[in-house]
Amino acid sequence: MGRYWARRARRPEALVDPGYQNFYVYSAVSPKSGAAFSLFLPWVNTEAMNVYLEHLAAAYPDKKILMIWDGAGWHGSNGLRVPATIRCEPLPAYSPELNPVERLWQWLRRHVTRNRVFDSEEALMDSLQTTLRGLDSGFFTSLCACGYL
Repeated sequence: MGRYWARRARRPEALVDPGYQNFYVYSAVSPKSGAAFSLFLPWVNTEAMNVYLEHLAAAYPDKKILMIWDGAGWHGSNGLRVPATIRCEPLPAYSPELNPVERLWQWLRRHVTRNRVFDSEEALMDSLQTTLRGLDSGFFTSLCACGYL
C-alpha cells in the first residue's frame, strides 16, 4: 500500500482493473538472407507453435529451414508437429543471446514500444505489425547476423 492524500476518517476508493490481455509474436529471421516471417498468436503453447510452424513451412515451400530455438517447454513437446522442410536445433541451456531473433525483440522494445502507452492491445499489435512489414531484408541481415552460423 502506498501513501495518499485523503480526508481524515475517510478511506479513499480507487478503481483498479487487474485484468490484462496478451498476444505473442512468433518470428523467424534468416541472418544470411534477411528473410523474416512473423505470426501474431494468442498463446504460447504446443498448439500455437504447430500453427506457426505450419504457416512458416507454407510461406517457404521450396526452402529447407533450420530453426534455432531455446528450451521453452512447447519446443520439446511430444505433440509438436515439425514439417519435413524444417529442422529444429535447440540452443544450449540459458543462452538466449545466441538466438538471432532475440536481437529483433531487443530492437522492437527499444524503438517501437519503449516509453509508449498504447490505447489498446490492437493499437500495439498494429504498431508492431506496421514496423515489421516496413523492415527490409537488409535490416534483418545487419541486425541478426552472427558469426557462428
